[in-house]
Amino acid sequence: MTAEMTPLILTVAPNGAYKTHEHHPAVPLTAEALAETAKACLEAGAAMIHMHVRRPDGRHLLDAQAYQQATAAVRRAVGQKLVVQITTEAAQVYEPYAQMAVVRDTRPEAVSVGLRELLKPEVPESELNAFFSWLVQENVMTQVILYDEQDVANWQRLRAQGVIPEGPWFLLFVLGRYSAGQKSSPTDLLPFLNKHDGRYPWAMCAFGPLENACAITAAGLGGHVRVGFENNLFLKDGSTAPDNAALVAQVAQGAEALGRPLATADDIRKQFGR
Repeated sequence: MTAEMTPLILTVAPNGAYKTHEHHPAVPLTAEALAETAKACLEAGAAMIHMHVRRPDGRHLLDAQAYQQATAAVRRAVGQKLVVQITTEAAQVYEPYAQMAVVRDTRPEAVSVGLRELLKPEVPESELNAFFSWLVQENVMTQVILYDEQDVANWQRLRAQGVIPEGPWFLLFVLGRYSAGQKSSPTDLLPFLNKHDGRYPWAMCAFGPLENACAITAAGLGGHVRVGFENNLFLKDGSTAPDNAALVAQVAQGAEALGRPLATADDIRKQFGR
């Protein structure tokens, strides 16, 4: 089976750190709402949920107990049929040591880590090594978020120097994050792919109304896909999506047109050694 035909990992990112009901009434802000969203997105084709938790007032939160409660709610709704991925996103609130601590305290099935958020002067390389080594030892499925070519170069340098040990890493290329109006296009993938050495599987997420076009381009090139209200509220026809599941369903339909099967949660766990 070619890379283009390997099962597509379709992840939903339903809320992010900033979206509220003022942006869209279907943004899930509680554990119960996340569970309902998880079930709908599973039925639409997702196999993983990238999950943020919030304070009672809706603000971004990194907290082990909140993550565990939200994970339990999702598990009650869908069992083991979705991989549950938490985030360490700083969102201009948290510092690197707090970000690393919440992962250790939560001990999640999966986590996403923004490399540039940990690659700071106050974090010695020995601490980076200890954290990424712990992730490997504890078998936490880890997705490393890269925002631009420099992030890819830093990732490759840290790997080559052994600061980040060998492991079943999963890369995420973020399209449009620092472009005008946070809007992306499929061509934004090219700098990442030109720099990527092909050693690890990759996915993309994309800001703005061309999210679906970016997703289908990535799927056609052998990558994987993350979509949802965290980055985009619009369907491919420009109308507002009714919910996260509608964004997932569009990608599932595109993958079918490409002849690319969708991964299940167990496929993902097998691929990443869970």
